[in-house]
Amino acid sequence: MNVSIKTFNVDMEVKNSGIEFEIRSPDETHRGDLILTKTVLEWCEGKKRQGNGVKVTWQQFIDWMNSRS
Repeated sequence: MNVSIKTFNVDMEVKNSGIEFEIRSPDETHRGDLILTKTVLEWCEGKKRQGNGVKVTWQQFIDWMNSRS
């Protein structure tokens, strides 16, 4: 996957506006965007806009990742 930062609105910690990553396949097909804020991670597949994606809290993400080990 090719991952690039689309927006980087941070000081020293992630704020409400967060960080947005653009995700592309190796053939440069746009797969979606991942938005990280101080409260949630949001996956926006394809051309979905922020606010319309799949959201998980940081605790849900941590629990999911820890369950995979």
